[in-house]
Amino acid sequence: MPVFRLTRELAFPPVEMSEPEGLLAVGGDLSVERLLLAYRNGIFPWYSEGYPILWWSPDPRLVLFPDELKVSRSLRQTIKKNIYKVTMDTAFDEVIARCAEVHRADDGGTWITDEMRLAYMDLHRAGHAHSVEAWRDGDLVGGLYGVSIGAAFFGESMFHTAPDASKVALVYLVEHLKGKGFELIDCQVTTDFFKRMGAREVPREEFLKLLGQAVKKNPKP
Repeated sequence: MPVFRLTRELAFPPVEMSEPEGLLAVGGDLSVERLLLAYRNGIFPWYSEGYPILWWSPDPRLVLFPDELKVSRSLRQTIKKNIYKVTMDTAFDEVIARCAEVHRADDGGTWITDEMRLAYMDLHRAGHAHSVEAWRDGDLVGGLYGVSIGAAFFGESMFHTAPDASKVALVYLVEHLKGKGFELIDCQVTTDFFKRMGAREVPREEFLKLLGQAVKKNPKP
């Protein structure tokens, strides 16, 4: 399969044209309009500093359906203790910056480049990107961020500097989305962590059908 090079035209090739590992296209930009178009079509950007923008649509897709969330006994105990105060959209810029720092600490690099960080900050100000924050004694110790379109939420990254802080934020997010009528949370690529939380792999064709229905809906405000 060829890897397509994007132009200034606001368009993507069909996701069925992706490479076996999910790579679909190279180039383009990270404008709010292009990002929203990508997510609506099951595509997301993922690349490293110094490389062109890479666009992906893996098959299968890891999806967490809100009703299928699994919370371990130990995590439930942590939540009951009210160790963390959880908020939404109160520190988006700091959350995405901390997520980038965590990845740099892991291996010296990060896919949350400065270009990506600024683009998602624009997406947040446009009302489509959101954060969940976990606080302890006034300090931000965990959180996550993602993109919301219709009744679909696309998880991007999370971080923690205190035990279970990001997990508490995730549980809060899922319960919040469930209450608002959201239908799916896109976890993008398979990880053991999200599988333990109840996410499961879905064939891309099925995912796109579910996504197409979800992004057209208007969940509770």
